[in-house]
Amino acid sequence: MSDGGMRDRGRRDGSELTPAERVDRSRARSWATQILYRWESEGGGHSLMDAFRETLRTRHVADRRVPLIEEHIARVNEHLEEVDKVLERALDNWRLERLSRVDRSVLRLSASEILYDSEVPPRVALQEGIRLAGQYGGAESPRFVNGVLDAVLRRSGR
Repeated sequence: MSDGGMRDRGRRDGSELTPAERVDRSRARSWATQILYRWESEGGGHSLMDAFRETLRTRHVADRRVPLIEEHIARVNEHLEEVDKVLERALDNWRLERLSRVDRSVLRLSASEILYDSEVPPRVALQEGIRLAGQYGGAESPRFVNGVLDAVLRRSGR
């Protein structure tokens, strides 16, 4: 998959990421998607942060990725209501609750990154969302996620 020259290149201090750091960021997004899916599959009765902690307790996650995953989960948790409202407006003839859990998880993660993470270029968040949809979703998920996140990006003004 071509990223059109858009890669998750920067650190907070402005220096370029190494290839290993880009992989860590990408894998952290994958873990965050799985945690969001787990949380929702379990009925959302406990907190998203509880699902994060339980995943760390029961799965082997590289220590260097834990802060990145936590950052994603905390951002979604903090902005879930606003993210869902933005996604509802971006969905064309769909309701958020009717989407598959995987697509909803990917959209929430990526939209929160587009809207609330000034460190990551919005196009990177969009491309990563498409990648996650292809990795975890159905055959139509990448196209669907692309369309929704593109609408989120256009409306965000970023």
